[in-house]
Amino acid sequence: MRSFRFLAPFVFGVVSVAPATAQNPFAPRVYPPSPLATPLSMDSAPAYVRRSAVTNPVIERIWREGMERSQAARFAQTLFDSIGPRLTGSPGMRSGQDWLLQTYERMGISARKERYGTWNSWRRGPSQLIMTAPRARAIEATMLSWSPGTNGQWREGDVVLMPDVKSPEEFAAWLPSARGKFVLTSPPMLSCRSPQQWQEFGQPGAEAAMRKQQDSVRAAWTVRMLAATNDYSAKLDSAGALGVLTTNWSQYPGINKIFGSPRQKVPTLDVGCEDYGALFRLASNMQGPRVRLMADAEFLGEQPVFNVVAGLDGTSKAKEYVILSAHFDSWEGAAGATDNGTGSVIMLEALRILKTVLPTPTRTIIAGHWSGEEQGLNGSRAWSEDHPEVVEGLQALFNQDNGTGRIVGTGPGALPKARPFLEKWLGEMPSDITKWIRLGQAGPPATGGSDNASFACYGAPAFGLNALGWDYSFTTWHTNRDTYDKVVVDDLKNNATLVAMLAYLASEDPERVPRDRMDPLPANPQTGQPMTWPGCVKGMRSSADYRR
Repeated sequence: MRSFRFLAPFVFGVVSVAPATAQNPFAPRVYPPSPLATPLSMDSAPAYVRRSAVTNPVIERIWREGMERSQAARFAQTLFDSIGPRLTGSPGMRSGQDWLLQTYERMGISARKERYGTWNSWRRGPSQLIMTAPRARAIEATMLSWSPGTNGQWREGDVVLMPDVKSPEEFAAWLPSARGKFVLTSPPMLSCRSPQQWQEFGQPGAEAAMRKQQDSVRAAWTVRMLAATNDYSAKLDSAGALGVLTTNWSQYPGINKIFGSPRQKVPTLDVGCEDYGALFRLASNMQGPRVRLMADAEFLGEQPVFNVVAGLDGTSKAKEYVILSAHFDSWEGAAGATDNGTGSVIMLEALRILKTVLPTPTRTIIAGHWSGEEQGLNGSRAWSEDHPEVVEGLQALFNQDNGTGRIVGTGPGALPKARPFLEKWLGEMPSDITKWIRLGQAGPPATGGSDNASFACYGAPAFGLNALGWDYSFTTWHTNRDTYDKVVVDDLKNNATLVAMLAYLASEDPERVPRDRMDPLPANPQTGQPMTWPGCVKGMRSSADYRR
C-alpha cells in the first residue's frame, strides 16, 4: 500500500487503555475493542444485514467452501515464510509470481504473466552490522532495498554525524572528512518508548515536553539535510564514505519502516531506534563509536516486470468483467505479509472458491495480482491502459490493500447509483459477514492510495474493501515486523469468502452497474472549492522514470 507522505517520526496517538493495577504491575491490560470491531446491532442494522437465513444455494456453497474448506492459511504460510518479500523486479518477486502461476495451474485456473515494462532488479542477501568500539555488540539493522553491498568484504570505520552545516558549500567543504567513515543521516529519537506509554505513565506535561523537544531536534536536523541536498548518497560515495546509517521508527519498540531507493550509492542500513540512538549519542559526545559491516547485495540490471492475471471465462456476457484486485509486490524489511500478501491471498482463495462453486460465470472474473504498486501503482496503471476493453466492460472491481483484518467497510466511491447494487449484493449474504460491514455513501473518487484508483479514474466501478486496522500503520505497514504471525486467519477466511460472494453476485447480476458520476464532487477541504475528477496517470514502465 502506498502513502504519499511519510509518517512523522514521533507522533502521539490517543489510545485508551486500562492500566495494570498498582498491586500487580504485570497484570494483563484490558484494551477496549475498536468501534469497528463491534458488529452492528440487529435492532438498528441497515436493511442489507439479513434477519433471515440465506436462501441462495450458490451463496450457501460459497460459505461452506470458504469457511469450512479454506486454503487461505496454507497459501499465506507458503507465500510469507517460504518465498518471503516481493520487491518489484527482484528474484523474490519472480519466485512469488511463479508460485502463483503454479498454484493456479494446480487448481485448473488459467493464469499468465503480462509484461508491462522493466525495472531495476536487485537481490538482497544477508547483512550484519557490529559495533566494535567503545564496546562490542551486534547492532539491529536492516539493509534498505536497492542498497549497494560491500562486495564480500568487511568494512570497518568510525561513526560520524551528518555535519551541522547551513549550505551546500559548507557540506562540500566537509565531505573529504567522511572518507572511511559511516555517516548517520537521521535525527535520533529521544525516547524509543511508545507514545502510549508516555501518555499513560508520564508526569503531567511530560508528553508535551518530549514532543516539543523532539520537534526541535527534527527541525534542526532538517536544516542539515537541506544543505546536503537530495543527492548526498552519491556525494558521500564519491568522498569515500563506507556507508550510511539511518532510522525510520514506527512508534513501537523494535519496529522500523524499511524503504529504499535505486539512488543509493553507498551501503545504506536502517538501524533500530535504540541502537541508532546509542550510536548517535556516542558520536555526539566524541566517544569513538566504530562499526563493522558485511552486506551481500547484487544489482541485476534492468529486467522485465510483469503482472499476474488469472481468471474464469464468462459465458453469455464474456466481454463484461469482474476484477478481484490486490497488489502482489511489497517492501522487504520482513515478509510483506499484510502489505499486501493478505490481499493477494484473499483474491487467490476467492478465485479457488469460485472455480469450485461457479466454474462458468456469466461475466468473466479476473484476479489481478499487480506489480509495482509501491513505486506508484505502476502495474495496475499500465494494465488498465493496455486493456481499455476491460475498463469499458468492467462491472465491478473489488480491491483490498490495508492489512489482515476483517473487512468492515466499502462504498460506491463517486458513483452514487452504484450504492444500491452493493446493498443488493450484501443483502444476499449471511449476516455473519454483513453485520460487520458499514456501507458508506458516495464520496470523493479514489485518487492514488491503492490500485482501485487505476480504474476509478476512468469512471469505472472500482470499490475499495476496508479492513479493521490491527494497528496496521505502525505495526506492519512497510515494517520489519510484517510477517506471517500477524495474519488473523479467521478474518482472512471471512474476507476471501466475502470477495467470492461479491464476485459471484456482480457476475450474475442481470443489470450493469451505472457509472453516473457524483456532481458536484465534495469540496476540497483546503480550498473549499469542489474537487475535480482525477486524471488517469500513466504507469511508469521503466525504473529510469522513478525519481524517489
